Amino acid sequence: MPLNRRTLLSLSVLPAIPAFTGSAEVPAKGVRFEHGVASGDPLTDRVILWTRISGVDKPVDVVWQVARDDTFSDIVAQGRVTADAGRDYTVKADAASLMPGTAYSYRFIAKDVTSPVGRTHTLPETTDDVVLAVVSCSLHSNGYFNAYRHIAGLDRVDAVVHLGDYIYEYGAGPEDYGMGNGRTLGRTPEPPYEIVSLTDYRTRHAQYKRDDDLQAAHARAPWICVFDDHEICNNPWVGGAENHNPEKGEGRWWDRKAAALKAYREWMPIRDPAPKQLSETIYRSFRFGQIAELIMLETRLLARSKQLDYGTDLKIIDGKPDYAGFAHALNDPGRQLLGPRQTQWLGETLTTSVRDGVRWQVLGNQVLMAKNPGPDIVRVLGEQRVDEVLSVLPADARAKVQAMIGLFSGGNAMPFNLDAWDGYPAERERFYELIKASGARVVVTSGDSHTAWANELHDAKGQRVAVELGVTSVTSPTKFLDAWLPDLHLARTLAEQNPEVIAADDSYNGYVRLTLTKDEMSGEWMSVDTITSKTFACVSQKRFIAYPVEAGVSALTVSG
Repeated sequence: MPLNRRTLLSLSVLPAIPAFTGSAEVPAKGVRFEHGVASGDPLTDRVILWTRISGVDKPVDVVWQVARDDTFSDIVAQGRVTADAGRDYTVKADAASLMPGTAYSYRFIAKDVTSPVGRTHTLPETTDDVVLAVVSCSLHSNGYFNAYRHIAGLDRVDAVVHLGDYIYEYGAGPEDYGMGNGRTLGRTPEPPYEIVSLTDYRTRHAQYKRDDDLQAAHARAPWICVFDDHEICNNPWVGGAENHNPEKGEGRWWDRKAAALKAYREWMPIRDPAPKQLSETIYRSFRFGQIAELIMLETRLLARSKQLDYGTDLKIIDGKPDYAGFAHALNDPGRQLLGPRQTQWLGETLTTSVRDGVRWQVLGNQVLMAKNPGPDIVRVLGEQRVDEVLSVLPADARAKVQAMIGLFSGGNAMPFNLDAWDGYPAERERFYELIKASGARVVVTSGDSHTAWANELHDAKGQRVAVELGVTSVTSPTKFLDAWLPDLHLARTLAEQNPEVIAADDSYNGYVRLTLTKDEMSGEWMSVDTITSKTFACVSQKRFIAYPVEAGVSALTVSG
């Protein structure tokens, strides 16, 4: 049977922080800025500015302004753009001729109505340190965006790095993902069904950006984003997706993907693709002086081979699972995530970054990269306890747990998540060869898993080539197996059983605060204590440190 995340699922209190500074009075009718302001994709001399005009049904001119101060007494750049129905009345401006490493305020004006004021920052040419807030997996229905609110209140954040699942595609049915909390909190998806059309995706993006906490985080600093799967639908690959079914009236995959990407490009503060470039081409890099190069990858739509599935690809021969045959298919060198063009670009980017003396190469990567075999449930619980648990589970849950025991216990070391890099080991080795060839000091940041990770990455020969910090979710559900196996403690078990996993925790929501200097990489698991109340606390739960070594990265040390 298929095993994936969907089937496995069945200090002080912070004061209120204004969503943004300088908010103008909202008119009762006519032009409104209901979705806040945002900036993104900063360079040394420019940054993308974003907003959306509500309350109009015909094209409207919008003025944008960038200033050195919140009062806009010192405007350094301004221009005019048009909001119209073709882009769902969203507007983006590429504000240029700015100074490197400089903080700015920005705003929009339409029909004499002024937007809230946002803060942004250009990339530095020189700097002593870089501070990034890394986030992933924000399911609106499942809880309040307290992690975003905390980021909005940080004294220092140079950029927010979003690794995907900014929105989710699911509906508002009683069994839909996150709706247990959604019904209680009154956070019902709009529209209240699974999104498929362009109008659907636009409506869902609009709902998310009405959230005050999300608006606050967008107005705090520039964002650097990639999509993962749920901006389109669950677990896509180059030719389709697990959660797309034309036979259920969801239309052609290509039409759905195009609609999702168009809405994403409209509603996110990112640069549009270059002429003749596919909208899927979202990989790009950002240099923070000599300290760090942030390299954003695309592993979902451009080249990904179809995910293997234990239920359909693990064959039964003479009554026994053919693990050798499955391993052969898994290690097929033709299986891809990046594709040849992105791989070439990545190798050139790493090489150039190292040649130019940049200290750290940080990867914005959608899915977990470490080798992570599934949990040996029998070894942890013992055969007697496993039998007791199986005897009281419902039939469908019992079948899934029995499948996991067969896959991961008794000496088998099958990957826990075939949608992650573990499902593409040959591609991972090709990436590791790029790291070694360039001499890069690589820190991988990864999303998607709803779990916090600290991993050391090794090639097939056992050489450490990089470290990885996986970020838990902003609000998406954690603790996937607790309802069935409360004694297993999945994340802790995976850390204990797998050599590459130094630490893992699936007990909270939050983000990673990543600080880089010439001499040190520090990554903190920032934990919020609740997502079901607007009153919350956020603490640094653990801190992981690595140091630059000759043509590489040291082992991780842990504090906290």
